[in-house]
Amino acid sequence: MMHLYGALILFVTLSAACGLSCYSCIGQTCNDQITCPAGFDRCSTLLVNDIMTKSCMNNKLCVDPIQCCTSNLCNSAMPTGSSVLLLLASSAIITLFL
Repeated sequence: MMHLYGALILFVTLSAACGLSCYSCIGQTCNDQITCPAGFDRCSTLLVNDIMTKSCMNNKLCVDPIQCCTSNLCNSAMPTGSSVLLLLASSAIITLFL
């Protein structure tokens, strides 16, 4: 049991030491990942005149129109929710087989 606590403490320490990872780019396609330097604790996305900028940001600078988030790679452009088509297809399959 003590080894489990030791492994947990090591994991938490290493994850905190590695810092936050964010996408960083200027433009529509964004594949570059960076580790945020000390003092930058948010991932940010800014859209001005159809030009998207993604980077690391300090939480005090996260004001409108800048969108900020706190988890790794959370400023991606990929949608995270389910699509309507996927929900309809799964409902149809359940209806047919139940």
